[in-house]
Amino acid sequence: MSILIKNIDCLVTCEGSHRKKGKEMNDANIIENGFVFIENDIISAVGKDEEYKSYIDEDTIIISGKGKTVTPGLVDPHTHLVYSGSRENELPLKLNKVGYIEILNMGGGILSTVENTRKASLDELVAEAKSRLNIMLNHGTTTVESKSGYGLDLETEKKILEVNKRLDKTHPIDVVSTFMGAHAIPKEYKGDREGFIKLIIEEMIPGIAKESLAEFIDCFCEEGVFTTEECRKILEKGREYGMKLKLHGDEVESVKGAELAGELKCISAEHLIAASDEGIKALSENDVVAVLLPSTAFYLMLGKFARARDMIDNNVAVALATDCNPGTSPTESMQNVMTFACFGMRMLPNEIINAMTINAACAINREKSVGSIEKGKKADIAIFNSKNLNYLVYHFGINSIDKVIKNGKIVVDRE
Repeated sequence: MSILIKNIDCLVTCEGSHRKKGKEMNDANIIENGFVFIENDIISAVGKDEEYKSYIDEDTIIISGKGKTVTPGLVDPHTHLVYSGSRENELPLKLNKVGYIEILNMGGGILSTVENTRKASLDELVAEAKSRLNIMLNHGTTTVESKSGYGLDLETEKKILEVNKRLDKTHPIDVVSTFMGAHAIPKEYKGDREGFIKLIIEEMIPGIAKESLAEFIDCFCEEGVFTTEECRKILEKGREYGMKLKLHGDEVESVKGAELAGELKCISAEHLIAASDEGIKALSENDVVAVLLPSTAFYLMLGKFARARDMIDNNVAVALATDCNPGTSPTESMQNVMTFACFGMRMLPNEIINAMTINAACAINREKSVGSIEKGKKADIAIFNSKNLNYLVYHFGINSIDKVIKNGKIVVDRE
């Protein structure tokens, strides 16, 4: 099967299979009056004007790109997709300025979701996560990273990662798995941090690695959660078992999480709202992708966002993600993230689209196959009802998707 998208007003290719940094982040390789030709599940040709005519035959599906902006399928490199329940009951607490860590210490937050997730069956978790994936797909996302971390015991952590595995096989969106048993200290280990860390290192990591359930390992390096030394110990053990390293860090307080991510040469460091100047330097020098989550900063009403401009100016590759989760960023839409990245972090539209396509793909080790529109890559494409990229970011609060193509198939058609 072949598909031609022709006469595209704004074809945003984000061409390249590498981390975009500095001034390069503001180059999205845009083609006016462009076209994309797809054969089976692969992009076969990219060009402009009427060069497409030699590629089509009588069986080609032709889509007009007139008045449209076409981008790579959006890549969401930080989500907590699999969980049960919701936490709208915490909203009044947040509005009354009760802090994130304080809610956690009250038995709410992550621990509340852990309780619901432990009770849910595999099939129930699949159904809930599938519903979220459907929303993501309808908003232009074609690849997601999904972290565990709402189990905090081996049985439930494995259950969550099994959900990822099942959905990756059955849903159009590609699901990439990260093990994050070090998300919080569970109630049964309150007062026994060492015992829980020992459980992660001696049972969880070996058990999950044995069944090849996670490609990455992550750890929450934050005041009141896990220290830098605890995270170092956990991540190094994950690396021994073949997992690539990620790090939640410096979300609320600077605890030198970004510095640790640089020291360990993690593939990505995530959140980073309170990252220090030294931390930003460590990310730059060690080629760590900074995955920023502006919808979380907005939802937590922190009054500040991650310093995206300083990171870009210091040659850090910046990516963007939803942080889709029930407590601090209950959204599935990367289009929402565009708004907060622009008006909260003052990122430019070209920087934003690179951050949620090619740089996001780099954050999950998928840059060779997705994240840009170029010959030989997977045909994952988002078509927006927007005359240009600036307009897509400017016109906020709606779903601008017209069509989504995943693996060379039209999987969303809002017409």
